[in-house]
This record gives sequence, structure tokens and C-alpha cells, in this order.
Amino acid sequence: MIPKEIIKKVKRIEIQTRGLVNDIFSGEYHSVFKGRGMEFSEVREYQYGDDIRTIDWNVTARTGHPYVKVFEEERELTVMLLVDVSPSGEFGTVQQMKGEVAAEICAMLAFSAIKNNDKVGLIIFSDHVEKYVAPKKGKRHVLRVIREILYHKPQGSETNITDALQVLSRVTRRRAVTFLISDFINTGYEKALQIANKRHDLVAITITDPREEEMPAIGFIELEDAETGETLLVDTGDARIRREFAQSALSRRQKRALQFRSMNVDFIDISTDRSYVDPLIRFFRMRAKRFR
Repeated sequence: MIPKEIIKKVKRIEIQTRGLVNDIFSGEYHSVFKGRGMEFSEVREYQYGDDIRTIDWNVTARTGHPYVKVFEEERELTVMLLVDVSPSGEFGTVQQMKGEVAAEICAMLAFSAIKNNDKVGLIIFSDHVEKYVAPKKGKRHVLRVIREILYHKPQGSETNITDALQVLSRVTRRRAVTFLISDFINTGYEKALQIANKRHDLVAITITDPREEEMPAIGFIELEDAETGETLLVDTGDARIRREFAQSALSRRQKRALQFRSMNVDFIDISTDRSYVDPLIRFFRMRAKRFR
């Protein structure tokens, strides 16, 4: 039995994200993601300027006049959501945890997908893949996907992006639009990411919290690594420690961005203290210009 609070969360997310999708987002989604190929539509008589490679020689032979094949974009896509549910997602110092933001982003992407008659699938992972939901269409399926993300109790204690991408390759044979949603507190996934990006249209969405980027001066605090359990007593009143903390966070972010760019992986940075809508819209509009 799914707890009532989870059902309430799902309903709230549905109302919030479907409104955004209907108002502004579905058009952006449709404009940047193309179908998996071209499918045959009809034949028509050859016109001056047509590509001779499209001539249908069988019809031409039967009619005695040249005819060409007409193709249309096959619009239907498969959208895969790869969601990191490791313990570091249960962190947030503003209004929401990183995991809650991830669930709302997934809902927005999923509702955009079904509005365009696309299928949506889900892979939930920590240090291993914990749940796989096969791609399907329809509102009921999307609500199930959201419930799975919110209701899932993580089993693993760390993050293994490589394993998630390898499972993606096994369960998704055709090219899919893939959103990899994580805080990317992980290493050694670069090769798997590069391989997956060649097979699929992959977008990395990084979710961070401002306290992971900058440390406030509030005296001695005990920090605990959510994934390893390691604790450390830190004097946040020390300006040098705060400066080194911020520099280390900036270095990680820059290194991650450099890795994504070197592999031609599209990426979006989301912070829990700001709306995730604006970065998503900015990204899709920028991408739409690139592919015009």
C-alpha cells in the first residue's frame, strides 16, 4: 500500500508539472528531439530537383513515368529517465531535497514526452540498478513512474553511474532520448558515458545544493558523507577552510563540465535554491537553435 503522503506528493507534482508542460514546455521539448528515423509515406511523380536516389524503380517501371518515394520523420521516441537515488540525494538546505527536485524534473520530462506520444521508461540506481520500468505511453504510466521515484527506498549506499549506463545499453536496443539525473558524486564513469552518448541522445542533469558549493560561517559543525558515513569536525569560522571548500567545489564543477564538453554530452546544471524550469527552458531553446 502506497502511503497517503506519497499519493499527495504525486498529485501535487502532477498538477504543478502538467501546468508547466501545457503552458511552455511541450513545444520546447518537441522542437529539439527528433524521431528515431524516416519512414516511408507515399510515392509521387518525379519533379525537377528531386534527389534521384529517392526514385522508386518498381513503380517507375510499372507506370512508365519516374516516381519518387516520400519519407516523413518517424515522430515516436523512447525517453529513458536514469535517476540516482543514492543517499546523497536526501540532502537539501533550502526548500527541497535534491531527490525531490529530481522527481519533479522527471515528471515534467515525462509529461512532455507523453504529450508528444512518446514512450517513457525508468532506471533507478544507486551503487547498482535497483529498479527498471519498461517504456510505455500514457498518463497512468507516467504517474507510476513518479510514484516509483518518490516511493523507492534506496538499498545501495553509493553511486555507480557506469552500472546504470550499462543496463541502459542492455535494455534499450534502439536509440533513445536519455536523461541522466544525478549529483554526479562518482568517478570512473567517463568511458560508459561516452559509449552511451554515441548510442543514445543523452542529456546529463546535475542537481546540487548551495551548501555543497559554499560553506557558511556558523562555527564548529560535524559533516557526514551521506554515501560513506564518514564524519569530520570542521571549523566553519575559519575563512581559509571556507575558501578551500568553495574552490574545491568550483574545481569539481568545472572538471565535470569539461568532461561533458569533451564527449559532446549535453548537460544542465540545477540548484535546489533556484527554479529548475528556467535552466531547462534555456537549454532546450539553445539546443533548438543549434539544430536548426
